[in-house]
Amino acid sequence: MDTQPRIDDASHAHRRALIVSTSRDRGALAAARSLRAAGWTVGVGTPEGRGMLCSSRAVAVCHTVPRPRGDGKAFINGVAAAVKAGGYDVVFGGGDDWMAALATYRHQIPTTVAHPSPDAVERALDKVLLAESAGRVGLAAPRTVPATPEAIADWEGPVVVKSRAHWSPGQTRPHRIEARLFDSMTAAKERVNHMEELGAEPLLQEPIRGQLGALIGFFRDGRLEGRVQQETPRLWPTPNGASARARTVAVDAVLAQQVDALLTEIGWWGLVELQFLTDDDGVSHLIDFNGRFFGSIALTNAARPGLADAWGRLALGETVPHLADAPAGFRYAWTAGDLRRARIERRGGLAADLIDTVRWASRAQHSVWDVKDPGPTLNLIFARFTRDKPVTLRPSAA
Repeated sequence: MDTQPRIDDASHAHRRALIVSTSRDRGALAAARSLRAAGWTVGVGTPEGRGMLCSSRAVAVCHTVPRPRGDGKAFINGVAAAVKAGGYDVVFGGGDDWMAALATYRHQIPTTVAHPSPDAVERALDKVLLAESAGRVGLAAPRTVPATPEAIADWEGPVVVKSRAHWSPGQTRPHRIEARLFDSMTAAKERVNHMEELGAEPLLQEPIRGQLGALIGFFRDGRLEGRVQQETPRLWPTPNGASARARTVAVDAVLAQQVDALLTEIGWWGLVELQFLTDDDGVSHLIDFNGRFFGSIALTNAARPGLADAWGRLALGETVPHLADAPAGFRYAWTAGDLRRARIERRGGLAADLIDTVRWASRAQHSVWDVKDPGPTLNLIFARFTRDKPVTLRPSAA
């Protein structure tokens, strides 16, 4: 961890945070709300300087910050200008590329960067290096290899094709390349070739069948604190996608011990979400590492409030009290995704699945909707009628 001078909490009572991300980042929205509830002043930086994030009452000001592409100068200048304008104490990256760029360019960013060293970030985001680290500490992970001609020729059966990393210095491609599952290597070859044409490094990964889940927490001094474990009964897109529903469950002590060893091996500190697929034998296979705000963080905020606040305070060198684990039984809904899923899966019939989706949503924490902060939801609805152009709708304070 890049050490910072220890700051007395009383002398730094009013903290200011900048989150840089895309304008529709649901995780960044939930994080902004959490930080605001903890007393922070929150600004956001998006490529458009407006949009869903800027429509939240939790956000004091919205800045224009270009994506970290090419030589990074536009990104660095955008972050620096936002920091100067807002006087921010710390900056967070909302997506993998934003996080990795902040870590890489940290010495050119005129405020505290809330992410580990570039080496630690690379070990976390590089899927080959992550699988190797998992193996060294006894965590299961799917076989993952570069898509070389030899590996393609030798591969048998279904395969997941994904990018080795979602960002690297000098990258020019505009968007993240999502993983896709194919029935055979023959069917996957076109995807491999397409990724290579875009300048990405494709990987071949063994598919794992199992229940999606995650272990979340705040890592420091060799131990994950404020642990939140969740399982995902519904996904969108189906059958492989993000959590349309999730619920908290009791923390698996053995899995948590292995995660502690992994994070120590990587050199991590701060917030982290590790995603697993648990097979029929009860073995949890590590499939993804999110060291930044993630899609279902609204569930984490409800079940174990204070993780974003603790992360920011740790980055600033402040004293952070021990954080207890989250209880089981909290629910989360990404209702827009769950309704789309219900139209396809139709569990028990379309009407029954839609009713079940509404019932679940009525007792869940939502990714975007908040009755006290309706602006982001209104923004998304309005954007549907403006051909998805980013706009900012901020209702007047009640």
